[in-house]
Amino acid sequence: MLHLRKFFLGCIVMAAMMGGTSCSSYKSALYMQESEVFNETSKSQLYDFRIMPKDELTILVSTTDPEASAPFIRKLGQSKEFSTTTTGMQNTNLLGYLVDNNGYIDFPVLGMIKVSGMTTRECEAHFRELLKPYLKEVPNVTVSTSNYKFSVLGEVNAPGTYSTTNEKMTVFEALALAGDMTLFSVRDNVQLMREDATGKRQIYTLDLTRADIANSPYFYIQQNDVLYVKPTKAKVRSNTFSTNASMWITLLSLVTSITTFVIALSK
Repeated sequence: MLHLRKFFLGCIVMAAMMGGTSCSSYKSALYMQESEVFNETSKSQLYDFRIMPKDELTILVSTTDPEASAPFIRKLGQSKEFSTTTTGMQNTNLLGYLVDNNGYIDFPVLGMIKVSGMTTRECEAHFRELLKPYLKEVPNVTVSTSNYKFSVLGEVNAPGTYSTTNEKMTVFEALALAGDMTLFSVRDNVQLMREDATGKRQIYTLDLTRADIANSPYFYIQQNDVLYVKPTKAKVRSNTFSTNASMWITLLSLVTSITTFVIALSK
């Protein structure tokens, strides 16, 4: 009877431990926990994409007089930094400019213009002012990036490098493009590698289980960012066990084959 009581007590303890582990695993798989705290303390913030070296800018200049804007048209092959094609529209000229390491682009007639550090709206306003002396009217200028890309690696369903025209991409949107994290991912220790305008690379740690991640300066993805999602220890142990098991099965099969061959020869 004593042994039976110990057995039932052991079963109860084991069930409690498994239940606790299950709850812990469930909680660690959730994004943005304790959102009520975030809602009470968060401050609204507006993100603006800023141009950096190696960005490729698409600049659309339009006027009511096509001949007036003709000097600002760069023909294909005229410059090594030309990287996109022009449209077939007569009053618009779609030009691609690669921002150099010093933050400048080579614009027709105007020459070298520094654009690094500006938002796209600031860049548009800057070019409108620069073009005023050359035109009888204020031109319509639209600036956007055409090579905005980032990479997502590690424990996600579709790792890879992604391009987007969205200049306001959050970490969660980037993960969504990569098929989201798997159930074997570490959500409270996601690594973000970022390169600044001087070429210096740094790694930042993101805890995606916290609701206040939305207030982090690294919540929005920048050009050439790399997100790395770590696997859980359980996933690593599982892969290690599978590898070792496969190795032992192969070895056992080989030994069995050799033994069978030797027995056959002895007969």
